[in-house]
Amino acid sequence: MKTVYIDFTDIGDYDDFYAQLKEKLTLPKYFGDNLDALYDSLTGFVQLPLHLEFVNLSVDQLETFEDLLVTLEDAEDEMDDFTFAYFLEQYEDEEGSEEETPTQQ
Repeated sequence: MKTVYIDFTDIGDYDDFYAQLKEKLTLPKYFGDNLDALYDSLTGFVQLPLHLEFVNLSVDQLETFEDLLVTLEDAEDEMDDFTFAYFLEQYEDEEGSEEETPTQQ
């Protein structure tokens, strides 16, 4: 299974996300830069099996990209050969050591 990572460190909005997604999944130039186009691409264009993983999401980004996360969870439920996970950015705990907070849906 192919794994594609989308790093949210430098993603501020959907334009940033779609730019990175198009590059990583080699989506066609006519890709519509919206959630319907993303779902259609996953169910009809992208080569499967595929594991899509978002890393370094901030808590603020969870709200901004809530519809995206729901769309990908729906796609995962619909397709046997597609899996999706996301992980929050690292943070420092009270002792000062860095930890990653996995947030698998």
